[in-house]
Amino acid sequence: MKHEIIVIGRGGQGILLFGRILGTAAAKHTGLNVAATESYGSETRGTESRVEMILSDEEGEIDYIRVRRATIFLVMYPLNLEKYYDLISKDTIVFLNSTYINELPVEAGKVYKAPYNEIAEKETGTIRTANMVAMGHLVGKTGIVKPEDIEKAITELVRKDWVDKNIKAFRAGLSLD
Repeated sequence: MKHEIIVIGRGGQGILLFGRILGTAAAKHTGLNVAATESYGSETRGTESRVEMILSDEEGEIDYIRVRRATIFLVMYPLNLEKYYDLISKDTIVFLNSTYINELPVEAGKVYKAPYNEIAEKETGTIRTANMVAMGHLVGKTGIVKPEDIEKAITELVRKDWVDKNIKAFRAGLSLD
């Protein structure tokens, strides 16, 4: 099993935290091999933020540290999105934050979309947990890691006063169609 994952958004949306939580859940709690890179603009908010991650149950399958062909592609905000269209194929599972984007002009295998910001606001009172709604949606539809492993990673990596809200947002995402 090998997954090449790319998560794209803008600064302030928790993209890097998303990557750290998914990577920790996969490596520490699930025992998968993980290679990841993150990229972000120098400003605190508003510039492109991206995580590229490769998960595999066999170490030898990770032969390159960058995503070459995404199996999972998550878009939280469409900033500079056209730069990454060539990573999407007819087998890619795409997740879209429909708060900002509803369609991709390229063919993908399966496309899931939900208004992650609105769901986060309704469930936790803040859009700052939209990344965890997206995480729940992704984990629920792909099964790449167990939900309880994500919750363990949230507990380990998120500030204590934000743990409950993030887990609540994650669980809301798990139940999305």
